[in-house]
Amino acid sequence: MRARLKNLLRVDKELSVKKAVFCFLVFAGGFSSAHAGQWYTGSLVSPSGTTREGVLNVEPYFSYSQPLGSFGPHGRTLPASHPLQRMFSNSTLWKYGISQDFSIQIHTIVDYGWKHADGHSHGPKTGDVPVDLIYRLVRPDPRRYIPALNLFAGMIFPTGDYKKLHDIQDGVGSGAYVFRFALTAQSTYTLPGHHELRVRAWNWFRRAVTSATLTDETSYGTAYGFRGRGRPGMSGQSGFSLEYGLTQKWVLVMDLARDWSNGSVLRGHDSNGTYVSKMGSANTDWQIAPAFEYNWNANWGIIAGAVSYFSGHNKNIQVSPQFALNAMF
Repeated sequence: MRARLKNLLRVDKELSVKKAVFCFLVFAGGFSSAHAGQWYTGSLVSPSGTTREGVLNVEPYFSYSQPLGSFGPHGRTLPASHPLQRMFSNSTLWKYGISQDFSIQIHTIVDYGWKHADGHSHGPKTGDVPVDLIYRLVRPDPRRYIPALNLFAGMIFPTGDYKKLHDIQDGVGSGAYVFRFALTAQSTYTLPGHHELRVRAWNWFRRAVTSATLTDETSYGTAYGFRGRGRPGMSGQSGFSLEYGLTQKWVLVMDLARDWSNGSVLRGHDSNGTYVSKMGSANTDWQIAPAFEYNWNANWGIIAGAVSYFSGHNKNIQVSPQFALNAMF
Protein backbone atom coordinates (compact mmCIF):
# COMPACT_ATOMS: atom_id res chain seq x y z
CA MET A 1 0.00 0.00 0.00
CA ARG A 2 2.82 2.40 0.92
CA ALA A 3 4.67 1.53 -2.27
CA ARG A 4 1.57 2.23 -4.32
CA LEU A 5 1.08 5.58 -2.54
CA LYS A 6 4.72 6.53 -3.23
CA ASN A 7 4.27 5.68 -6.92
CA LEU A 8 1.16 7.86 -7.11
CA LEU A 9 2.97 10.76 -5.44
CA ARG A 10 5.92 10.35 -7.78
CA VAL A 11 3.65 10.36 -10.84
CA ASP A 12 1.81 13.42 -9.50
CA LYS A 13 5.11 15.26 -9.01
CA GLU A 14 6.24 14.36 -12.51
CA LEU A 15 2.96 15.67 -13.93
CA SER A 16 3.34 18.88 -11.92
CA VAL A 17 6.88 19.39 -13.21
CA LYS A 18 5.73 18.75 -16.77
CA LYS A 19 2.90 21.24 -16.35
CA ALA A 20 5.32 23.83 -14.95
CA VAL A 21 7.74 23.28 -17.85
CA PHE A 22 4.86 23.51 -20.33
CA CYS A 23 3.59 26.75 -18.76
CA PHE A 24 7.11 28.21 -18.78
CA LEU A 25 7.55 27.38 -22.48
CA VAL A 26 4.20 28.95 -23.33
CA PHE A 27 5.11 32.02 -21.25
CA ALA A 28 8.53 32.29 -22.88
CA GLY A 29 6.98 31.73 -26.28
CA GLY A 30 4.63 34.63 -25.61
CA PHE A 31 7.59 36.90 -24.91
CA SER A 32 9.36 35.60 -28.02
CA SER A 33 6.34 36.51 -30.12
CA ALA A 34 6.26 39.97 -28.55
CA HIS A 35 9.93 40.48 -29.39
CA ALA A 36 9.41 39.35 -32.96
CA GLY A 37 6.44 41.74 -33.16
CA GLN A 38 8.48 44.94 -32.67
CA TRP A 39 7.53 47.48 -35.34
CA TYR A 40 10.10 49.65 -37.17
CA THR A 41 10.21 52.23 -39.95
CA GLY A 42 14.01 52.31 -40.29
CA SER A 43 16.29 55.23 -39.39
CA LEU A 44 16.81 58.48 -41.33
CA VAL A 45 20.23 57.70 -42.83
CA SER A 46 20.90 53.95 -42.80
CA PRO A 47 20.04 51.81 -45.86
CA SER A 48 17.70 48.91 -45.19
CA GLY A 49 18.10 45.41 -46.62
CA THR A 50 15.76 43.28 -48.69
CA THR A 51 12.01 43.42 -48.25
CA ARG A 52 9.62 40.47 -48.17
CA GLU A 53 8.82 38.62 -51.38
CA GLY A 54 5.93 40.22 -53.27
CA VAL A 55 5.90 43.31 -51.00
CA LEU A 56 6.21 46.89 -52.27
CA ASN A 57 7.89 49.18 -49.72
CA VAL A 58 7.41 52.93 -50.32
CA GLU A 59 9.18 55.48 -48.11
CA PRO A 60 8.95 59.21 -49.00
CA TYR A 61 11.27 61.61 -47.12
CA PHE A 62 10.65 65.36 -46.81
CA SER A 63 13.44 67.66 -45.62
CA TYR A 64 14.55 71.28 -45.39
CA SER A 65 18.19 72.35 -45.18
CA GLN A 66 20.29 75.48 -44.98
CA PRO A 67 23.94 76.07 -43.98
CA LEU A 68 24.75 77.43 -40.53
CA GLY A 69 28.43 77.85 -41.35
CA SER A 70 31.18 75.76 -42.90
CA PHE A 71 34.22 73.67 -42.06
CA GLY A 72 37.42 75.01 -43.58
CA PRO A 73 40.28 72.99 -45.15
CA HIS A 74 41.67 72.17 -41.71
CA GLY A 75 38.34 71.59 -39.99
CA ARG A 76 38.06 75.08 -38.54
CA THR A 77 34.49 76.38 -38.14
CA LEU A 78 33.74 79.38 -40.37
CA PRO A 79 30.64 81.60 -40.52
CA ALA A 80 28.05 81.00 -43.21
CA SER A 81 28.36 83.05 -46.38
CA HIS A 82 25.35 85.11 -47.43
CA PRO A 83 22.96 84.81 -49.13
CA LEU A 84 22.24 81.40 -47.60
CA GLN A 85 21.56 78.42 -49.83
CA ARG A 86 18.21 76.88 -48.84
CA MET A 87 16.51 73.77 -50.17
CA PHE A 88 13.35 71.73 -49.83
CA SER A 89 13.75 68.12 -50.89
CA ASN A 90 11.59 65.05 -51.37
CA SER A 91 13.37 61.72 -51.81
CA THR A 92 11.32 58.54 -52.12
CA LEU A 93 12.52 54.94 -51.88
CA TRP A 94 10.58 52.39 -53.94
CA LYS A 95 11.55 48.82 -53.07
CA TYR A 96 10.03 45.56 -54.29
CA GLY A 97 10.79 42.05 -53.06
CA ILE A 98 11.38 39.78 -56.06
CA SER A 99 12.21 36.78 -53.89
CA GLN A 100 12.96 36.07 -50.24
CA ASP A 101 16.59 37.19 -50.63
CA PHE A 102 16.45 39.52 -53.66
CA SER A 103 14.94 43.00 -54.04
CA ILE A 104 15.12 45.94 -56.41
CA GLN A 105 15.13 49.56 -55.24
CA ILE A 106 14.60 52.86 -57.08
CA HIS A 107 15.31 56.20 -55.41
CA THR A 108 13.61 59.31 -56.83
CA ILE A 109 14.66 62.79 -55.70
CA VAL A 110 12.92 66.15 -56.24
CA ASP A 111 14.60 69.39 -55.06
CA TYR A 112 13.71 73.06 -54.92
CA GLY A 113 16.54 75.43 -54.00
CA TRP A 114 16.93 79.17 -53.65
CA LYS A 115 19.12 81.98 -52.35
CA HIS A 116 17.57 85.22 -51.13
CA ALA A 117 17.77 87.77 -54.01
CA ASP A 118 20.27 85.50 -55.79
CA GLY A 119 18.30 83.01 -57.87
CA HIS A 120 15.95 80.07 -57.37
CA SER A 121 14.98 76.83 -59.06
CA HIS A 122 12.57 77.10 -61.97
CA GLY A 123 10.09 74.80 -60.29
CA PRO A 124 10.79 71.47 -58.55
CA LYS A 125 13.72 69.70 -60.16
CA THR A 126 14.13 65.92 -60.50
CA GLY A 127 17.65 64.80 -59.64
CA ASP A 128 19.69 61.79 -60.74
CA VAL A 129 17.98 58.43 -60.06
CA PRO A 130 19.80 55.53 -58.35
CA VAL A 131 18.60 52.00 -59.15
CA ASP A 132 19.95 49.21 -56.92
CA LEU A 133 19.73 45.44 -56.78
CA ILE A 134 19.84 44.09 -53.22
CA TYR A 135 20.85 40.53 -52.42
CA ARG A 136 20.83 39.06 -48.93
CA LEU A 137 24.06 37.10 -48.59
CA VAL A 138 23.42 35.79 -45.07
CA ARG A 139 20.11 35.33 -43.27
CA PRO A 140 20.10 36.46 -39.63
CA ASP A 141 20.35 34.04 -36.71
CA PRO A 142 19.89 36.02 -33.46
CA ARG A 143 20.56 32.99 -31.24
CA ARG A 144 24.04 32.64 -32.76
CA TYR A 145 24.56 36.42 -33.06
CA ILE A 146 24.77 36.19 -36.85
CA PRO A 147 23.52 39.42 -38.55
CA ALA A 148 21.74 39.71 -41.87
CA LEU A 149 24.29 40.70 -44.52
CA ASN A 150 23.14 42.47 -47.69
CA LEU A 151 24.95 43.45 -50.88
CA PHE A 152 23.79 46.50 -52.84
CA ALA A 153 24.93 47.00 -56.45
CA GLY A 154 23.49 49.60 -58.78
CA MET A 155 23.84 52.64 -60.99
CA ILE A 156 22.96 56.30 -60.58
CA PHE A 157 21.34 57.43 -63.85
CA PRO A 158 21.99 61.06 -64.95
CA THR A 159 18.40 62.26 -65.19
CA GLY A 160 18.86 65.61 -63.42
CA ASP A 161 19.56 68.94 -65.16
CA TYR A 162 23.25 69.77 -65.18
CA LYS A 163 24.09 71.90 -68.27
CA LYS A 164 22.68 74.90 -70.18
CA LEU A 165 21.10 76.02 -66.94
CA HIS A 166 18.82 79.06 -66.73
CA ASP A 167 19.92 79.43 -63.12
CA ILE A 168 22.62 77.68 -61.10
CA GLN A 169 19.84 76.52 -58.73
CA ASP A 170 18.53 74.29 -61.54
CA GLY A 171 21.72 72.19 -61.44
CA VAL A 172 20.66 69.08 -59.55
CA GLY A 173 22.46 66.41 -61.61
CA SER A 174 26.00 65.32 -62.44
CA GLY A 175 25.51 64.28 -66.08
CA ALA A 176 27.48 61.07 -65.44
CA TYR A 177 26.62 57.43 -64.85
CA VAL A 178 27.85 56.51 -61.37
CA PHE A 179 28.31 52.91 -60.21
CA ARG A 180 27.72 52.30 -56.54
CA PHE A 181 27.72 49.37 -54.17
CA ALA A 182 27.34 48.80 -50.46
CA LEU A 183 27.57 46.16 -47.77
CA THR A 184 25.08 46.37 -44.91
CA ALA A 185 24.60 44.37 -41.71
CA GLN A 186 21.58 44.24 -39.42
CA SER A 187 21.07 42.54 -36.05
CA THR A 188 18.34 42.68 -33.41
CA TYR A 189 18.97 42.06 -29.70
CA THR A 190 16.60 41.77 -26.76
CA LEU A 191 17.67 43.96 -23.84
CA PRO A 192 16.52 43.85 -20.19
CA GLY A 193 12.91 44.84 -19.78
CA HIS A 194 12.05 43.06 -23.05
CA HIS A 195 13.06 46.03 -25.21
CA GLU A 196 14.47 45.35 -28.66
CA LEU A 197 17.57 47.05 -30.03
CA ARG A 198 18.12 46.89 -33.79
CA VAL A 199 21.64 47.68 -34.98
CA ARG A 200 22.67 48.48 -38.55
CA ALA A 201 26.10 49.12 -40.06
CA TRP A 202 26.88 49.99 -43.65
CA ASN A 203 29.54 51.12 -46.10
CA TRP A 204 28.75 52.82 -49.44
CA PHE A 205 31.17 53.38 -52.34
CA ARG A 206 30.44 55.40 -55.51
CA ARG A 207 32.53 55.92 -58.65
CA ALA A 208 31.64 57.61 -61.93
CA VAL A 209 31.99 55.34 -64.99
CA THR A 210 31.38 58.10 -67.57
CA SER A 211 32.02 61.82 -67.78
CA ALA A 212 29.54 64.58 -68.58
CA THR A 213 29.55 66.86 -71.62
CA LEU A 214 29.42 70.43 -70.29
CA THR A 215 27.95 73.45 -72.06
CA ASP A 216 27.54 76.97 -70.70
CA GLU A 217 26.34 77.20 -67.06
CA THR A 218 26.53 73.80 -65.39
CA SER A 219 26.31 72.17 -61.97
CA TYR A 220 30.13 72.08 -62.05
CA GLY A 221 30.24 75.87 -61.64
CA THR A 222 31.06 76.83 -65.24
CA ALA A 223 29.79 80.02 -66.93
CA TYR A 224 28.21 80.86 -70.29
CA GLY A 225 30.47 79.96 -73.22
CA PHE A 226 32.20 77.04 -71.54
CA ARG A 227 32.72 73.84 -73.52
CA GLY A 228 34.28 70.75 -72.01
CA ARG A 229 33.77 67.71 -69.82
CA GLY A 230 33.37 67.00 -66.12
CA ARG A 231 33.42 63.96 -63.88
CA PRO A 232 32.29 63.71 -60.23
CA GLY A 233 34.89 62.38 -57.81
CA MET A 234 34.70 59.10 -55.93
CA SER A 235 32.66 59.23 -52.77
CA GLY A 236 31.32 57.04 -50.00
CA GLN A 237 29.70 56.79 -46.61
CA SER A 238 30.18 54.58 -43.56
CA GLY A 239 28.00 54.50 -40.47
CA PHE A 240 25.86 52.68 -37.97
CA SER A 241 22.39 53.16 -36.52
CA LEU A 242 20.57 52.16 -33.33
CA GLU A 243 16.80 51.68 -33.00
CA TYR A 244 15.60 51.11 -29.44
CA GLY A 245 12.02 49.94 -28.94
CA LEU A 246 10.41 51.91 -26.11
CA THR A 247 7.11 50.16 -26.85
CA GLN A 248 5.89 48.16 -29.81
CA LYS A 249 4.83 51.42 -31.51
CA TRP A 250 7.43 53.95 -30.27
CA VAL A 251 11.11 53.66 -31.22
CA LEU A 252 14.07 55.91 -30.32
CA VAL A 253 16.58 56.20 -33.19
CA MET A 254 20.11 57.47 -33.77
CA ASP A 255 22.40 57.42 -36.84
CA LEU A 256 26.09 58.26 -36.86
CA ALA A 257 27.84 58.42 -40.25
CA ARG A 258 30.92 59.75 -42.00
CA ASP A 259 30.83 60.99 -45.62
CA TRP A 260 33.82 61.51 -47.87
CA SER A 261 34.19 62.75 -51.42
CA ASN A 262 37.05 63.42 -53.80
CA GLY A 263 36.92 66.58 -55.86
CA SER A 264 35.25 66.62 -59.27
CA VAL A 265 37.43 66.91 -62.40
CA LEU A 266 36.78 69.72 -64.89
CA ARG A 267 38.44 70.19 -68.31
CA GLY A 268 37.53 72.39 -71.26
CA HIS A 269 37.65 75.92 -72.68
CA ASP A 270 35.93 79.02 -71.36
CA SER A 271 34.24 81.73 -73.44
CA ASN A 272 37.65 83.33 -74.18
CA GLY A 273 39.09 80.07 -75.48
CA THR A 274 41.33 79.64 -72.43
CA TYR A 275 41.97 76.03 -71.51
CA VAL A 276 40.68 75.09 -68.06
CA SER A 277 41.84 72.02 -66.12
CA LYS A 278 41.14 71.77 -62.42
CA MET A 279 40.08 69.41 -59.68
CA GLY A 280 37.72 70.36 -56.89
CA SER A 281 38.62 70.08 -53.23
CA ALA A 282 38.05 66.82 -51.39
CA ASN A 283 35.71 67.00 -48.41
CA THR A 284 34.56 64.96 -45.43
CA ASP A 285 31.93 65.32 -42.75
CA TRP A 286 30.52 63.59 -39.68
CA GLN A 287 26.78 63.62 -39.17
CA ILE A 288 24.41 62.55 -36.43
CA ALA A 289 20.68 62.02 -36.85
CA PRO A 290 18.50 61.52 -33.76
CA ALA A 291 14.82 60.75 -34.41
CA PHE A 292 11.61 59.16 -33.12
CA GLU A 293 9.53 56.52 -34.89
CA TYR A 294 5.83 55.90 -34.42
CA ASN A 295 4.29 52.83 -36.04
CA TRP A 296 0.54 52.35 -36.36
CA ASN A 297 1.10 48.69 -37.23
CA ALA A 298 3.70 46.44 -38.85
CA ASN A 299 3.13 48.01 -42.29
CA TRP A 300 2.68 51.73 -41.57
CA GLY A 301 4.92 54.11 -39.65
CA ILE A 302 6.39 57.61 -39.49
CA ILE A 303 9.79 58.92 -38.42
CA ALA A 304 10.79 62.51 -37.60
CA GLY A 305 14.15 63.96 -36.62
CA ALA A 306 17.06 66.06 -37.85
CA VAL A 307 20.42 65.43 -39.51
CA SER A 308 23.24 67.62 -38.15
CA TYR A 309 26.85 67.91 -39.34
CA PHE A 310 29.25 68.41 -36.45
CA SER A 311 32.73 67.92 -37.94
CA GLY A 312 34.55 67.82 -41.27
CA HIS A 313 36.50 69.89 -43.77
CA ASN A 314 35.55 71.79 -46.95
CA LYS A 315 31.92 71.18 -46.10
CA ASN A 316 28.88 73.23 -45.10
CA ILE A 317 27.59 72.92 -41.55
CA GLN A 318 23.91 72.06 -41.90
CA VAL A 319 20.93 71.12 -39.79
CA SER A 320 18.28 69.37 -41.82
CA PRO A 321 14.95 68.62 -40.11
CA GLN A 322 13.03 65.89 -41.91
CA PHE A 323 10.33 63.29 -41.63
CA ALA A 324 9.39 60.19 -43.59
CA LEU A 325 6.48 57.82 -43.99
CA ASN A 326 7.01 54.09 -44.33
CA ALA A 327 4.38 51.92 -46.02
CA MET A 328 4.31 48.31 -47.17
CA PHE A 329 1.77 46.97 -49.64
